[in-house]
Amino acid sequence: MRKGILIILTLGLFINSSAQLKKRTVKNIREKYKSTKKVLFVVTSHDVLGNTGKKTGIWIEEFAAPYYLLTDKGVEITIASPKGGQPPIDPKSELLDFKTPVTVRFNTDKVAQAKLSKTIMLAEVNTADYDAVFYPGGHGLLWDLVEDKVSIAIIETFYARNKPIGAVCLALGVFKNVKKVDGTPLVKGKKVTGFTNTEEEAVQLTNVVPFLVEDMLLDNGAIYSKGVDWKPYTVEDRLLITGQNAASSERVAEILLERLEK
Repeated sequence: MRKGILIILTLGLFINSSAQLKKRTVKNIREKYKSTKKVLFVVTSHDVLGNTGKKTGIWIEEFAAPYYLLTDKGVEITIASPKGGQPPIDPKSELLDFKTPVTVRFNTDKVAQAKLSKTIMLAEVNTADYDAVFYPGGHGLLWDLVEDKVSIAIIETFYARNKPIGAVCLALGVFKNVKKVDGTPLVKGKKVTGFTNTEEEAVQLTNVVPFLVEDMLLDNGAIYSKGVDWKPYTVEDRLLITGQNAASSERVAEILLERLEK
C-alpha cells in the first residue's frame, strides 16, 4: 500500500515537473522570438548606368558588411527591392581592387546569395514588421529608389514611428523626395553625410548620374559634413544613421545595432 502511494506521488511530481518544464520552454521560445530584432534592407532593381550602356546595381560591400555584422548578432534581415527577385550587383564592386573580407565571405556563402536572389517586392512590405530599415548604396538606386513612391513611403513611415533609418554612400540619394509631416524635406536641419562630389568625380560619373548626392542634401537643407575621400566617416542624428562611402558601411550597421539594443 505504502509502495503504491509512493509510486503515485512520484508520478505526480514527474507530471508536474514536465508541465512546468514545457511551460518554461514555451515561454523562453516566445521571449526569444519577441526579442529578435528585424531589419528591412532595401536594394535597387536598376542595372543600367544612365545612357552609358554599362551595368550597375548594388555595391556589394555596402550590402555584405552590414548584412554580416547584423546577422552574426542574431538580427533577422528581410531584403526588398522594387521588382523583387534577384537584384543587380555592380560588376565593378566585384573586381579584385574592391575585394574585402566580407565580399570574399559573400562570394562563398550560398545561403546569403540565395537570400539576396529572392528579394520580396517593396509593395509587399509591412513596415510594422520591422524595427529598422537600411539602404545599401550603389549607383543603380539613383534611377529607381529615388523616385519610387513605395520606398519614399517606407522611409516616411519609419521616421514617423520613431524607428532608425540607415543609409550609406549613394543611398543617401533615396532621401531626395522624402518629406516630414509638415511637408519639408526629411533631411532639412539634420546632420548627415553621403557620397561626396569629389568621390563621384574620381569615378568619372559626375556627368552621368541624375544628380550629385552631396549637392542634393545641401539643397534640401541638410547639415552635410564629410571626411577624407574613401575613408570611413559616419554621422548619427537621432533616427538617421548615415555613412559617406563603402568603407563606412560596417560602422553604420554597428551604430544601427547599438540603437536596436537600447
